[in-house]
Amino acid sequence: MRRVTAIIFSALGLLLALGPQFLFKVCDSHTMICHWTAQAEIGIGGIIALLGVAMLIFTDIKIRLGLSIGILLSGIHALLVPHVLIGGCSTPSMACNTTAFPAITVISILLLVGVSFYIIHFLRKISSIKNIV
Repeated sequence: MRRVTAIIFSALGLLLALGPQFLFKVCDSHTMICHWTAQAEIGIGGIIALLGVAMLIFTDIKIRLGLSIGILLSGIHALLVPHVLIGGCSTPSMACNTTAFPAITVISILLLVGVSFYIIHFLRKISSIKNIV
């Protein structure tokens, strides 16, 4: 399960990083606000992907819990960038508002739900270990 979830988190991070650039593109102009939102998502998605790779490498449960919390916080940041922090075009029919931002929202919510369950799983596992010791 550890490897599958780590790969899923890494894949969602890569999708957040590369999606607005290649799959569900934002507006073409570098002067548009949505371009900078997509640039910010590259960094956030990259961090999420690297944290997922780190979850593959480390086996200690407390380290994996910390990495999961990092993914959770980065996922919140990824969700806030297009909606609160940077934003996008004011015209609702622009590409950023019709495809890119909804896709970023769905990916971020999937990531947040998945990592939240994973964190709860870790906390239960840690508390059961403490009860044994």
